[in-house]
Amino acid sequence: TSALPNTFERPIWLQRQEALIASLSAQPILVVVRPDPADLNGADGPGSLLDHLCCLETVGLRHVEIGWGPDGQWRGFVQRVRQKCPALQLGAASVLNAEALADLEACGLPFAMSPCFDPALIERARQRGILLVPGVFSPSEIQQASAMDCGLVKLFPAATVGVDYLQRLRAPLGPLPKVIAAGGLAVADLDAWLEAGHAAVALGRRVIDVQGPDPALLRWLQTTPG
Repeated sequence: TSALPNTFERPIWLQRQEALIASLSAQPILVVVRPDPADLNGADGPGSLLDHLCCLETVGLRHVEIGWGPDGQWRGFVQRVRQKCPALQLGAASVLNAEALADLEACGLPFAMSPCFDPALIERARQRGILLVPGVFSPSEIQQASAMDCGLVKLFPAATVGVDYLQRLRAPLGPLPKVIAAGGLAVADLDAWLEAGHAAVALGRRVIDVQGPDPALLRWLQTTPG
């Protein structure tokens, strides 16, 4: 057999992009959480973020983004979530620099989200095999992301531009990447934004408080196929 490398093999980041798009097609929601010092220090009892994530896993949630922070305890928290909630597909949120990419690689997380469009950071992530989904806001950013083969982007902050923004862009821009709506949205917004053509909706930690996950989110997960 030939010892030459297979130049036709698709990059890992591209495979991960396709896998995430397929998974979001089955369940178009992500929950974004930001661990506080108690969470990072190992809190896992009733009322803890870890406990609430286990509850969401039980009712069928698939996708969770854990807000990255420059703290040596962040990796440990990710590992505890993995151990307690093995069915959750974990990624990172708020990724803005190479330090965050190093933590993602160390934890083996397959994807991350950035609040902004940074071509250089996207390339650095791809070199590590990480899918970095860029945040986009303007038509120019969406077009530039598409030119970089970003098949999935995050519209942020989505609430600022409204549910019809994506539809207004389709005529002048033509085919668009798959779009995750994020920023300022609640459980009550899910159906309207999905019906408007968004591939998924990301909800922030306000859907989880000290009492636990928002009952409306639990009902949505229990009654929506996927």
